[in-house]
Amino acid sequence: MADLITVEDPDDPRLRDYTGLTDVELRRRREPEEGLFIAEGEKVIRRAKDAGFEMRSMLLSAKWVDVMRDVIDELPAPVYAVSPELAERVTGYHVHRGALASMQRKPLPEASELLAGEGTGQRIAVFEGFVDHANLGAAFRSAAALGIGAILLSPDCADPLYRRAIKVSMGSVFSVPYARLDSWPADLEKVREAGYRILAMTPSPKATPLDQVPPERFERCAIMLGSEGHGLSTHALRAADEWVRIPMAEGIDSLNVAAASAVAFYATRPKG
Repeated sequence: MADLITVEDPDDPRLRDYTGLTDVELRRRREPEEGLFIAEGEKVIRRAKDAGFEMRSMLLSAKWVDVMRDVIDELPAPVYAVSPELAERVTGYHVHRGALASMQRKPLPEASELLAGEGTGQRIAVFEGFVDHANLGAAFRSAAALGIGAILLSPDCADPLYRRAIKVSMGSVFSVPYARLDSWPADLEKVREAGYRILAMTPSPKATPLDQVPPERFERCAIMLGSEGHGLSTHALRAADEWVRIPMAEGIDSLNVAAASAVAFYATRPKG
């Protein structure tokens, strides 16, 4: 059973994991270095726990203590009960959901290890340059919902375990295995060696509309998407086996990357 500790001092060192949550640059550096991430809200906290992440501590407003009682009773991590005002002073924002948890990160698998795994499946996704945490979280949520077996990230992609990405994904970042590629785009060769056909999503008129691609080309494919605004780089496009696009109405050339990922994952799903 966890210890329930009432804290009234915003400078209490035991709350350090929760300080400055709105400082993106600080948290982006600090969280991976210290091996932690922040889960926000009851559902996300429960999903992180159920995914096997170790809890370091929880920060709860009083009314959330009863809601989270079963988790408190189950885990040994300390639980800090604070007023909503103190939570806001510590974190830098109004914690609408009233519950935060500091969780311990797990070591990320190597890309080659992930590609060799039996559970990776017939379709994976590759993200290049996803620096917006909301888009990254939304794409993970679509991947989880539409049966993508794993996600590979280019070196410059944002952290899927950043608080905003986790929140938008509704915890889907815990259920879709992912790895970070070390060398871009050279490491795409590892994807090809694992037997995946690399399909580059691009609005180029040279690309084949998804609804005209023979279904057998989706049987073992890696769906590659680029960043919001810029799309895939020239180097990534050159490394692909095939260019594909979403058919659109005249005068519209693209969707935002979160929407495009959902369409691509749906269009390439196994039929029947």
